[in-house]
This record gives sequence, C-alpha cells and structure tokens, in this order.
Amino acid sequence: MRGAIVVENLVEMLNSPLRVDRLDALRQLKAALDRGEIAKPELSRDVNNHIHTHYSFSPYSPTKAVWMAYQAGLVTAGLMDHDSISGAREFIAAGNIMNFPTTIGCEIRVSFADTELEGRRINNPDQNTVAYIALHGIPHSEIQAVDKFLEPIRKARGLRNRKMINLLNQHLADSGLALDYDRDILPLSARAEGGEVTERHLLFGLALLLLKHFPHPAELLGFIHSQLGLSIGDKLSAQLTDLANPHRAYDLLGLLKSELVEQFYVAADDAECPRVSEVVAFAKTHGIILAYPYLGDVGDSVTGDKKTQKFEDDYLPVLFDLLANLGFTAVTYMPSRNTREQLIRLRSLCEKHQFYQISGEDINQPRQSFVCQAMRDPLFENLYDAAWALIGHERLATASLSGGLFSQESLAEQPDLQARIEKYRDFARSLYA
Repeated sequence: MRGAIVVENLVEMLNSPLRVDRLDALRQLKAALDRGEIAKPELSRDVNNHIHTHYSFSPYSPTKAVWMAYQAGLVTAGLMDHDSISGAREFIAAGNIMNFPTTIGCEIRVSFADTELEGRRINNPDQNTVAYIALHGIPHSEIQAVDKFLEPIRKARGLRNRKMINLLNQHLADSGLALDYDRDILPLSARAEGGEVTERHLLFGLALLLLKHFPHPAELLGFIHSQLGLSIGDKLSAQLTDLANPHRAYDLLGLLKSELVEQFYVAADDAECPRVSEVVAFAKTHGIILAYPYLGDVGDSVTGDKKTQKFEDDYLPVLFDLLANLGFTAVTYMPSRNTREQLIRLRSLCEKHQFYQISGEDINQPRQSFVCQAMRDPLFENLYDAAWALIGHERLATASLSGGLFSQESLAEQPDLQARIEKYRDFARSLYA
C-alpha cells in the first residue's frame, strides 16, 4: 500500500510547477520500473505524433505526456504544441530517461491569402483563408531558431486574446460574471515559459468560473441553456450533473469550444498567421518536415469540441496541387477522425504527390486515449514505418541538416520516398534495438 502511494505521488509530481522536479520524479519512476516495483506496460506497435502539453493546452506537462504515452504502451510519441516549441527539451529529456523514442514539432496557423484558397474554409473552423500546419521532426539544433520565429506570433495572439476576453465579457454582462485575462487566464497557461495561450485557455477559464459560480448542476445547465443559448445533449448533461466526475471542466470546455467561439472570435491577422510561403521557406531552411493536417468534413469529433462542418473535402485535389507547388512534403491525419472512404481518397492523393504520411491523435484533454485504435486497421500499416522514419530523420538532421529525410543530399542519394522511409526507419530502430 505504501509503495502504491509513493508511486501515485511521483506520478502527480510529473505535473509539478518546476521542470527539474518533474524530470526528477520521472527518474524515480524509471528506477522503480527497473527494480520491478512497478509493472511495465505491455508494449504494442502503437505510435502517436500529435501530443499537446501544457505549453499549449493539455492536462500534461512534457514529462507527464511521455510517461502517459509509455504507460499506454506506445513505442514512440511526438510533441505538437500550438505556437510553441518551449516544451521540446523537456520532452526529449523525458524520453531519454525512459529510453523511449520521441520526436518534436509544433502546430501553427498560416494565411493562404493570395492563393486559390483565399476566402475558403480550409482546416480551421474559426477563420477562412487560415489553415493549421504542422512542423514535424524539428532538428534539435534548430529549437532556438524555431522559438525565435514563434515568439512574435505568441505576442500577437496575446493581444488578440485580450480583445476576445473583452467580447466574451460583454456576452456575459447580464449575468454579472466576468473574466480577467491576467488573473483568470494566464495562470492556466505556461506563457511565462514560452508557451501559448489559445482559445481553449479562454474557455477553460470560463468553464472553471461557471462551475464555481453554479455549484448546483441544475443552475449550471440552466445558465448554459438560457443565458449562453447552448444545447446540451444527454451524455454531456449526465457528465455535468455528476459531481464526482473529475473531468467536468474539460467536458464543459468541449461544449464551449464547439458552440461558443464564433460569438466572441476576433480574426487573426498576418502578424499571428504568417503567409504560408514564408513558413515553407523557413521549414526548408531549418530541416523541418512541413505537413498539412487533414481535417476533412467532420461529424462527431474525436476531441469532442468540433461541431459537424464541411472543410476541404470539396476541393481536395486543388488543395493538394497547391501544397505540392508550395513545397509541402507531408500530410498528417488521424485515422479515428474520418471515415475509411475519406482516408482512402486522401491517401491516393498523398501517393500521387509523393507526400510523406504521418499519423497522430490530437491529445489535449484527459478523456482521450493515447492509443489510436483505428490505426490498427491494416490499411494504415505504413504509418508505423513513417513514425520510425520520423525519429530517424530527427536524429540525423540534428547531427547535420544535410541528413534530413528531405534534404537535397538525401533526395539525390535516394529519390524514391518509400525507399528513404525504409532507410530512416531502419536507422531509428537500430538506435532502440
């Protein structure tokens, strides 16, 4: 019993305020594993290259994210924070402690203005012309350069966040409730350490405020319905009325994120969303694999915070032609989020354009599993090799940018993408034999 309590305390310390304490707790857990005091998880082939940490929005520090991925039986995990690479060194260090292969990346939004996609909804539910893109396999030598590139984006977003809080407060004015950005929102983030503050932070702050102000579930549901004008399904209603539910704030956040954002959203400008061509050039210069995250027309979302909407499916061939012309080299997608038919079509376009396919389950709330069961479909067999190749790319590009999967030298030596993937996969596996 005492041993179980110690382990529980160490796991809790993985989210401690200080990075040094988080990593120290992980070292102690690893030592307990090596001594046989903690049962080792059953390892699978599962991978996940899209894990958020508290440097954007997540219940997990980089250290705890690695621990959770390891405990879930994953064989590798990839960092993917919004507008931030500040958790990367901790994520790498945690992976080294666990002898667990990791990759690092970040997700940003870019403007497709002055392209044929201007004015269209791409993969961003909040703003036309703007799309999310993923920077994968960032060489460790380039972390500082990436952080410098992202800092003006974070500053611009911070200014816009304050405008959105003002609009949200206007929306709440009749209730007498209000949020203060410095008091209620910033402490929920790691902005002081180079993290980002997202719309989820704003709405999580609102969720916490509502749960505190309306301790009785009937009052809470009444306010959401009558004052915010939001409909609550039976499942969510049951979750919010269960006072023993440890995830009530995250469950409420999911509703607010899917239904309320458009009522206070302020459009991001070019300071926050650089032109896509600028980011393509930056990624190429720094040996980064630039991927387009496919969203597709969605129904029930895996993250529970996206309503049914149409996105890029109606013009997918046009989008892929543009991505190829711009210089994108990869596409990332979640097998659990789309239908098989959608993904078969997507994959055929990837093969046509020789786009590297990367998988990842968008982890940003505690109900989500780190394991993507849908990826175990034999259709997605290639994604396992791709994950290992990403590890190989990151290690070799860190040693020299010329060693990257898409460097001019690598392309000249082996023009065939599949052959390169197999080469980088085998190198990565040799490191963790």
